[in-house]
Amino acid sequence: MDFSTLKNLKTSEFEDAADGYRAVSHTASSAKDALEQRINAKLRESLSGAAAEAALTQLRALAQDFHYTQVECGVISTALSALAADLQTAKKKLDAAVADAEGEKFTVEKDGSVTYPAAGDEYRGKTPPGGTANGVTDETAKALNRQAANFDPNPHFARAQAYADRITAALEEATTADEKWAPKLRSLKADDDLTVSAADWVDAKKDTGGVNDGAERYLDSIKEPPQHGAPEDNAEWWKHLSADERDAYISLHPASIGAMNGLPADARDEANRTVLAETRGQYEMRLAAINKSEPPEFESVGARGDMKYSQKWLDWHHEKERLEGKLKGIQSIQDRFDRTGHRGLPEAYLLGFDPDGEGNGRVILANGNPDTAHHTSIYVPGTKSDISIIGEDDGDTPSDLKRSENLWKQSSRLAPGQKVSTITWLDYDAPDSIFTEAPQDKFAEKGAPRLLEYLEGNRSAHQYATGSHGHTTVMGHSYGSTLIGDTAKTASWNGTSLPADDVMVAGSPGMQAAHAADLGIDPKHMWAMGGDWSDWIVREGGKNVGLGGDRTIPTDVKFGGNIMKSDAGGHGEFWNEGSLSLRNQAAVTTENYDLVEHE
Repeated sequence: MDFSTLKNLKTSEFEDAADGYRAVSHTASSAKDALEQRINAKLRESLSGAAAEAALTQLRALAQDFHYTQVECGVISTALSALAADLQTAKKKLDAAVADAEGEKFTVEKDGSVTYPAAGDEYRGKTPPGGTANGVTDETAKALNRQAANFDPNPHFARAQAYADRITAALEEATTADEKWAPKLRSLKADDDLTVSAADWVDAKKDTGGVNDGAERYLDSIKEPPQHGAPEDNAEWWKHLSADERDAYISLHPASIGAMNGLPADARDEANRTVLAETRGQYEMRLAAINKSEPPEFESVGARGDMKYSQKWLDWHHEKERLEGKLKGIQSIQDRFDRTGHRGLPEAYLLGFDPDGEGNGRVILANGNPDTAHHTSIYVPGTKSDISIIGEDDGDTPSDLKRSENLWKQSSRLAPGQKVSTITWLDYDAPDSIFTEAPQDKFAEKGAPRLLEYLEGNRSAHQYATGSHGHTTVMGHSYGSTLIGDTAKTASWNGTSLPADDVMVAGSPGMQAAHAADLGIDPKHMWAMGGDWSDWIVREGGKNVGLGGDRTIPTDVKFGGNIMKSDAGGHGEFWNEGSLSLRNQAAVTTENYDLVEHE
């Protein structure tokens, strides 16, 4: 970049452009929300049939278009802001060097060189002549110029050379910024069509990575998030960022922002939905490539040519099934987004998402905003929980996502005029086997710090949003109750108590404590229920393999706490719509304790 260009550069033009793209991103976000939360819901309520479904399909595609526009314009806005920041830094250095030179009555030429007047002691009746200094940035050249200045009789030479060097360094810095950002900005363009494909989302993730690599200086100007910060520290950090700074972090670090406990639900949801869309694009493209490259299924072995599965085919098949399972889970999450408004369901918030995280995948999905809810219930699933089946019903047994939905519906009926949020929390590596893994504590022990941090984050976010904690119930099913027990112990070891007002368990094989009080849980706010047949087997099995403290489980009277009536016929049927089990859970969730039916 030449001297004249940088001297006359108005970085505000880049900042204005960044503001414009940011405005488009916000508008696209609002349009997406309007489609998903209001228009689609109203259409679903008022119409049915093939035509209505076709219209909903088109509206969902349009919402995807708006989401893609939101993400890409957010990235472009951040890129322009980062470019402006880089150029502004170089321009400030240039302007300061020019001002200093002109302050000494030196002349800064159009090429950035510095002309200085005659000065110094006369020699043979003549004053040492002036001259022009050309800037250099090479250290060897600078050293030679310093030596020359020591012998030059004009005292202005050394200072003029220093100013010229500063001007040249600023120009080089601006040129570097221009060369860095020009190709990045040119690459930020979408296909010329109206279809947002898997390739488009993969390209969006690539765009984000490219901009992030160049935005170090811009992000350095924003206060960094706390390193390994507690949820309250995260909430405090976010609170003091400007709207533009928040947009920049969500745009460039969606996975990190989406995983930060203590941040507002709407910020985490926005970040995680971007991660969801980009991940889905990656997996769909990877699966398409795999489907085109199936190796031979069998290979011959031995002298007789016996056939066996080839290892290459087994590896190929395993990866294919893995991707299909992850995509099925992602579709289940998207299906929940699409159900917003159906039978009164509120907006869904994706508070955590990593399909490969914690072994079985990481999903935290809320019905309703927990930050502003009067009552929040956090459901922790048990053995065999996995992202691939998180939205899959099993006969009469509702899926993990449907369980939270059903609890929201029932709880909302018991708390008219109050806001309710129910959350499915799958953020730990749940046991995969009832017989070999579920009897072990290691899964609960590892997951307990994660659940505790989430509960603390839920409380911090609610406090910052409303000024109060609200009412929180943490609910564990099967091994999920064992995890809650370890979480309560972890809180106690940290010198705190479990950040929940009520603890509720269903089908618990034990919380590894003989009494609720041993976990620091007030027995008046400890609630348990059991079911028939398969559930009885799970509970008795847990009692006998050591998950129950002193062979005591929460549905035993001596554990202490409230034992609720249940009409669950099996281990997973506590959330069936219209059931007594679900009504009792909703009564606790909404603090309608007098409505609970006890054993």
